[in-house]
Amino acid sequence: MKKLLDLISEEIKDAFEAAGYERELGKVTLSNRPDLCEYQCNGAMAAAKKYKKAPIMIANDVAAKLSGSKIYEKAEAVAPGFLNLTLKGDFVGNFIKGMRAEEKYGFEETKNPLEIIIDYGGANIAKPLHVGHLRTAIIGESIKRIARYAGHHVIGDVHLGDWGQPMGLVINELRQRKPELVYFDENYTGEYPTEPPFTIAELEEIYPYASKRSKEDEEYKADAMACTYKLQSGVRGYRALWQHIFNVSVTDLKKNYGNLDVEFDLWNGESTVHDLIPDMVDYMKKGGYAYISEGALVVDVKEDTDTKEVPPCMILKSDGAALYNTTDLATIMMRMEQNKPDRIIYLTDKRQELYFEQVFRCARKTKLVKEETRLQFLGCGTMNGADGKPFKTRDGGVMRLENLIKEVNAEMLEKIKQNRDVSNDEAVQTAQVVGLAALKYGDLSNQASKDYIFDIDRFTSFEGDTGPYILYTIVRIKSILKKYAEKGGDVEAVKNNINAPANESEKQLMLALAKYNSSIEAAYDETAPHKVCAYIYELANAFNHFYHETKILDEGDEQRKAGWIALLALTRDVLETAISLLGFSAPDRM
Repeated sequence: MKKLLDLISEEIKDAFEAAGYERELGKVTLSNRPDLCEYQCNGAMAAAKKYKKAPIMIANDVAAKLSGSKIYEKAEAVAPGFLNLTLKGDFVGNFIKGMRAEEKYGFEETKNPLEIIIDYGGANIAKPLHVGHLRTAIIGESIKRIARYAGHHVIGDVHLGDWGQPMGLVINELRQRKPELVYFDENYTGEYPTEPPFTIAELEEIYPYASKRSKEDEEYKADAMACTYKLQSGVRGYRALWQHIFNVSVTDLKKNYGNLDVEFDLWNGESTVHDLIPDMVDYMKKGGYAYISEGALVVDVKEDTDTKEVPPCMILKSDGAALYNTTDLATIMMRMEQNKPDRIIYLTDKRQELYFEQVFRCARKTKLVKEETRLQFLGCGTMNGADGKPFKTRDGGVMRLENLIKEVNAEMLEKIKQNRDVSNDEAVQTAQVVGLAALKYGDLSNQASKDYIFDIDRFTSFEGDTGPYILYTIVRIKSILKKYAEKGGDVEAVKNNINAPANESEKQLMLALAKYNSSIEAAYDETAPHKVCAYIYELANAFNHFYHETKILDEGDEQRKAGWIALLALTRDVLETAISLLGFSAPDRM
């Protein structure tokens, strides 16, 4: 189904051509003066110099060709040369009726599906998720859903930190606390226990303790490095103990990501590609890409067009140890062999931009990826407190993600109890649904690369540009449709009965609905979930304006009432589809 702007532009282009001007001048845009018109065309201004004619004369020529248009109710030429355009109500009504009849409301899936891998999440095993993990998880999940909706095959990979020095620290501390564990007996040849010798709570206490001690105790740090070496060298007991750490951590991570309604297709990490590194290094050496510099193995990635220094990409340190660069490049190599992606999207903190620029250039220079493979870095801004600094707990520590979710849900529960007399069980369930919307929408409504202030009072408000406001709008529509059904109406039977708008607020609601296709398309093309947020906020506002001006259920004209019910059902469906792309849902009552 063609987008509304494309349809109405076609007629203006035809009019420019019929008036003797270049048809590409007939581009239509939304009006920047909605008090005067709905759309506008500024082509006459651009044409003036070429045709050596006053813009207003050109605009008048074009307006004359639009006389009797089936699309435009008004096409007025105004000084100094604008075309002010207002659509006919029956044209708008028919367009919306067409949306209802189409799968995905007329949104056209791509005819050339891509294989896309999204690398997001970036959690570390043996460590709890904290608020710093929130943005990549929420934004990556939404980008994944939008890309799938657009018709692409998308794989989400959490890409765990599970193989470096932190593992050595944890294993070393376990060795000191529980030296009797069979994993530390290098002469042991039997089967290792299936049950882990620790809980997730113990693990999460061990890592920060070991990390702090390693900074103060050189001998302790050296022991941890030795443990890391034994793990990566394949010592049986250390590998078995690591597997326990991995399993316990991933079970807990899945639970916490599940609370955010975030799911990954792959739970790969640095360990996944550890055994691929020697062959990759050998390939880079033999290909003449890598060379020794100050004892380290590096690949030059600077380009002639660089305006600032871009350091070489280090593949191995002088002691032969791998780095993040190494595992990221090996991961790219593995993905190209296994999945053959057309596009790989990485979501991390925006401060890692230079790092990923180095990795991407290295991958291209060493031909780990095809020339046409798109490597994309999406840097996320930080979630800040009221002081403008990265969000902390009241005592200044880094807040665990599960505690942030609990805090939002508790605030939401309090507001729901204040506004409605509901059972505690229903209030708790509703608070979890609305709390998730508050948290996700509060994040996603900001451009990914921008920092934002986490304001729990604003995010959980039922008014303004918030998740609860969007959900309240959906629930309000559901309530009207339910009352219609209780009075004997059949929503399903009338859902296609969309008419020409009966009033201006109904027309504006239709015009807001008509932007669905272009908004979702832009969100995919620009990797920008905030565009979906902007769209549904505009749509919710248009509906609420219509609702406050229209006595829907009291309307005596049954055909008109059925048309309004059909319009409400479509608005509900579009809103619920859009919020599912953002990663949350709406309750039936609030």
